[in-house]
Amino acid sequence: MKQTRSATRARTLAGRARLGDLAEKVFAGERLNLEDGLRLYRGDLHAVGALANVVRERLHGDLTYFNVNQHVNYTNICNKLCRFCAFQRLPGQAGAYWMTPAEVAAKIQAQLAEPVTEVHMVAGIHPKLEYGYYLDILRAAKRARPSIHIKAFTMVELDQIAKKAKKPLAEVLPELVAAGLGSVPGGGAEVFAERVHKESYHLKISGEQWLEIARSVHQAGIKSNCTMLHGHIETLEERVDHLDRLRKLQDETGGFQTYIPLSFHPENSEMADVPGPTAVDELREIALGRLMLDNIPHIKAYWILMDIPIAQTALSFGADDVDGTVVEEKIYHEAGATTPQKVQRAELVQWIRDAGRVPVERDTLYNVVWSEDESLARTGEHAPVGA
Repeated sequence: MKQTRSATRARTLAGRARLGDLAEKVFAGERLNLEDGLRLYRGDLHAVGALANVVRERLHGDLTYFNVNQHVNYTNICNKLCRFCAFQRLPGQAGAYWMTPAEVAAKIQAQLAEPVTEVHMVAGIHPKLEYGYYLDILRAAKRARPSIHIKAFTMVELDQIAKKAKKPLAEVLPELVAAGLGSVPGGGAEVFAERVHKESYHLKISGEQWLEIARSVHQAGIKSNCTMLHGHIETLEERVDHLDRLRKLQDETGGFQTYIPLSFHPENSEMADVPGPTAVDELREIALGRLMLDNIPHIKAYWILMDIPIAQTALSFGADDVDGTVVEEKIYHEAGATTPQKVQRAELVQWIRDAGRVPVERDTLYNVVWSEDESLARTGEHAPVGA
């Protein structure tokens, strides 16, 4: 019944917004093309969101996923000098730091009283860290909490790690896995357009290089997420192209689990004069991700970037995941994020309930840990429908 009501509302809104032909493609499960994507970017937000909600409920019903996780940003020293980044520091600059393996382990041990299942471990590109360091911090995290899943190292970091190892990434990845790596996050993609790359982060790997490294990760049997940083100098055409390139790689490898649109936060960066995305922009990006990325199972409303009510609203605009409890996030708070740096598990569950959805605690690979849906809670089975 709920799916019928959602579809009826979406048809009505799409008709009023002159998106009826796109609605028919969505209902038929047909792939949207780049021109369709541009129309959705320019179309009525409520109609676009309603269409995305139809797809979200087709895939996941009311289920909304979260996990109990923590973040470890092991260094903020970075040589990429991205204009949008407020987290980076140069060696010797005030606030610059890097953690020893023992300090990484201490961060993990500090949360042993909490039911943490994942550590999200990313950082800047510190040119003096040797290959062995990366293996050592993985091993240290695993020793501190053997059951923990380590989601670590963006494609940008993996590029640096392979250079330090002085061997192909295909040889490095099994060694990282043996040391404890479980999966890879989706950061560092920014926007794939070469124009944006040259103007904002020319020292970082290109979009094509990011995709090639992601391909290698997936070919090694490692799952990853994917992202787009939106709301700075990119055009709508460049956003649609970015989504299409993610979709094409997913057709090839099937390795992406979740897409996360990342909102640009301009404060304290070299691009502080750029307004950044509005709440309307954030909701539209969620919806576009769900509609264009028909082969990626999950869309995440990363609450740490949004006001919490916006993240809750996003659960009716295509999102089915809100990330996790996130202990001590640094990167976006350096850029002015005003959301909490962590939440309690019970708070996260209540936010999902208040949004009219059913909370499902997952592990990193979307196996069900706990759910208010009794059938899932009894079986503990893998999250349904393409997860």
